[in-house]
Amino acid sequence: MDLHTVTEHVGLDEAGAWRPGDVWLAGGTWLFSEPQPGAARLVDLSAAGWTPLTDTADGGLEIAATCTVAALARRQHPVVDGCVRAFLASFKVHGVATVGGNVCAALPAGPMIALAAALDAECLLVGPRGERRMPVTALVTGPGTTALRTGEYLRSLTLPRPALARRAAVRQASLYPHGRSAALLVGTRGAAGDLALTITGSTPRPVVLPFPETPTAAALAAAIGARVPWFDDVHGDPDWRRHMTVRLAEELRGELA
Repeated sequence: MDLHTVTEHVGLDEAGAWRPGDVWLAGGTWLFSEPQPGAARLVDLSAAGWTPLTDTADGGLEIAATCTVAALARRQHPVVDGCVRAFLASFKVHGVATVGGNVCAALPAGPMIALAAALDAECLLVGPRGERRMPVTALVTGPGTTALRTGEYLRSLTLPRPALARRAAVRQASLYPHGRSAALLVGTRGAAGDLALTITGSTPRPVVLPFPETPTAAALAAAIGARVPWFDDVHGDPDWRRHMTVRLAEELRGELA
């Protein structure tokens, strides 16, 4: 998509103060996919030179917002493997699309949102008023909406060591063999037997359901029915999404128990 209203392309270091018409550019796979009539200047984060993946001192993992899906995929982990497959995109897209871009697009089917929510990611946000941190479940507020303030960008996501050490499994459902995720679920289980279920794709925003121990099938279905709002678009009717979510959740419960 040609963005015919854009007149400048600058790096982060030379951008100066945020001004109306500025748009953050990372991989650009979403930005260039549809018209952006308000865009006048592209501020390129990909040229900032951030290290894609950094092991933290306490055994966690910091993922730069500009880390590509391909770079993240080289980290072997069940949640990483499952969520990368949920992209259903070519290797060329994986080599350009960024983790931060997928999170900030805030699409219900965004697989990096599922990964970040399931692994307790903390987001580092940088803006005109300084830095702040929040969980990814608070950053993504709805379909295409986030808690980002004007002039603010996502710098990184940090996954804590305890979350990375949990047993994990991923399930995904779509109306078509190569369609967008209509339900994308991640289950994780701690050494003490606690279970957490992260639901995306079928919901407007990520939902995490924690259980102190493995619930029964009935208790799991009841928790989903009571606490999960359902998304409705061309990729799946809410009733079907609810049915598939309960079905996939039960598969995860059985596997992790």
